[in-house]
Amino acid sequence: MATKNNFYAYLIPGGPKGVTDKWQTCESIVKGVEGARYKGFKNKEEASDWLASGASYGSKTKKKLTPGIYFDAGTGRGKGVEISVTDERGVDLLYKGMPKKKLNRFGKYLIKDKMATNNYGELLALNYAIKIAGKSRTRNIFGDSSLVINFWSKWIMKRDYLPEDTIKLAKEVSMLRSKFEKGGGSIKHISGDDNPADLGFHK
Repeated sequence: MATKNNFYAYLIPGGPKGVTDKWQTCESIVKGVEGARYKGFKNKEEASDWLASGASYGSKTKKKLTPGIYFDAGTGRGKGVEISVTDERGVDLLYKGMPKKKLNRFGKYLIKDKMATNNYGELLALNYAIKIAGKSRTRNIFGDSSLVINFWSKWIMKRDYLPEDTIKLAKEVSMLRSKFEKGGGSIKHISGDDNPADLGFHK
């Protein structure tokens, strides 16, 4: 997300929870802790409200969203990069694109490669979103990654500086996107604050 975070809320199940204005402090508390939840916010009040409401990674908005498929990637649980694909209500859809046994108990997919970046995760999530949209005849896809929506999924990238697996995936997604859009589909950018597929923390 483009918005700069000034405060970081964290919660360890059965352990400490709180808000800090230093990412390093938050990281030292949650890193490697299974079930840890953490998220960046613009102000302290929002961070405190998130904790008080149960530190959920669900949609943070009550805005009525356009029916469609929403995608995201994030590292909110501290285990690596996960991807999420949902409908406008936040209902998980990844099971329509991959075997259920590959999904975690939250209905998300944890990328096994520990070197995977959040941007790679966003690209992979869009890959599945387009495939799921094709199966369900959905014409609207939304995500909060400007890089992936405006560049990588259009095969616009600095290929000399990116890993081979990212380049290969971008090429696949660009072809899927072209076919999807020729069939009347659209892929649009939304604010991370409005994304029901939100996976939490984006540093």
